[in-house]
Amino acid sequence: MKVLLTGSTGYIGRRLKQKLIQNSDIQLRLFVRNKKSISIKIPKEIEVVEGNTFDKDSLKKALKDVDVAYYLIHSLNSDDYKNLDKISAENFIEIAKECKVKKVIYLGGLGVKNEHTSKHLLSRLETGEILSSCKEVQTIWIRAGVIIGSGSTSFEIIRNLTEKLPIMTTPKWVLTKAQPIAVEDVLKYLEQSLYLEEKENLIVDIGAEQLQYKDMMLQTAKALGLKRILIPLPFLSITLSSYWLNLFTPVPFKVAKELIEGLRSEVIIQNNNAEKYFPNIKPISFIDSVKKAVDEIEKHQVISRWSDHAGTIWDKDHIKEIADAIFIDRKEVDITNIPKENIYKSFMSIGGEQGWFDYDFLWELRGIIDKIIGGVGLKRGRRSQDELRIGESLDFWKVVDIKENERLLLFAQMKLPGSAWLEFKIEDNKFIQSAYFYPRGVLGRAYWYILVPLHYFVFNNMVSSIVKRAKQM
Repeated sequence: MKVLLTGSTGYIGRRLKQKLIQNSDIQLRLFVRNKKSISIKIPKEIEVVEGNTFDKDSLKKALKDVDVAYYLIHSLNSDDYKNLDKISAENFIEIAKECKVKKVIYLGGLGVKNEHTSKHLLSRLETGEILSSCKEVQTIWIRAGVIIGSGSTSFEIIRNLTEKLPIMTTPKWVLTKAQPIAVEDVLKYLEQSLYLEEKENLIVDIGAEQLQYKDMMLQTAKALGLKRILIPLPFLSITLSSYWLNLFTPVPFKVAKELIEGLRSEVIIQNNNAEKYFPNIKPISFIDSVKKAVDEIEKHQVISRWSDHAGTIWDKDHIKEIADAIFIDRKEVDITNIPKENIYKSFMSIGGEQGWFDYDFLWELRGIIDKIIGGVGLKRGRRSQDELRIGESLDFWKVVDIKENERLLLFAQMKLPGSAWLEFKIEDNKFIQSAYFYPRGVLGRAYWYILVPLHYFVFNNMVSSIVKRAKQM
């Protein structure tokens, strides 16, 4: 069975990819925007096609001779995501039909259309309807609500609120009902959908027990060994709730607002097709899924995170953009007597729990300011302290390029009056650290000049600390 996996660098896609690679029944092909975003650990026999769903030629190449295609694509990070999702789904099913694909498996969201349905959920529902509209291609539409797993958006929000706030004044949406499900169970439904012999289109609603969001927070507190008090307040608006999440969780304001709007609607199962067609899958309880997620975090076994594929800035070649940078802060150190691998390991472990050396407090302050103005802040941290992948987040940076024992390039995702990059590079016997900034207007130039004194201390300390750590290895 030849299987195409889209969205393989996203939260669900990266985990599903690991499962499918181990499945000897299938021949796997990946469809990605940028081949560099694929882990170098994948087997050589896995075919990788570069392109996107807005380019029909690349879609034809990806879907050629495919039996089953997974559709795990969403454009939430774009302002025009609803329209983009529509075009993407239409292109995909059109080319799937042309290539005589037998089955499309789509993961969407639980919910029904009514006056309270959020724009985000409507987009997910519309995508499912478009994919299901083609009679020649069977669509299995798996619908999940709150997905609980290490690194998932829902889990990160609930965990951060529960850990940081002993007493929470909460909006009335905490009384909304949902049916959460463990990410491992979602993956089981997706993988077993390959073997369903049903020929008609199917909508399969999945989930564990029915809970209010208040219950989820209290059960999360119990799993973490904490006691928490929730005080619902009816007057907290969507915007205020979004700022609340933005400040106390790693989720930026834009994403928080979309999620909060969705919390007005119940996301509960509307059919019994999960039991009917997947009788061997018994979803684990909410509290067990929380315990499993916490265990993965504590053991540093987080496979993917919600922020892994936030935006497409890392899809592009940054050579020209960096060359056009107006302001550059460059530091060079002779490393003749230090193994290059040590320098590489040292700068690859920057950020996250290890922080940013002696001026960590300044980075923390910048992260707090960024959160206040609706940015991503520092709290995203990093998935693993030992490993980085192209496309994933590192505090308020995005990893855009990695060359082993040679280079790490980071793009700034903090709120800035311009564009910024931070590069660590090994060239001959020199270690070169460069900060690039392309200002936007007068404000951007003023921003750079104001920070020049701080940059002097921060960047000098950073380059010397990286070298010092490399010497100690």
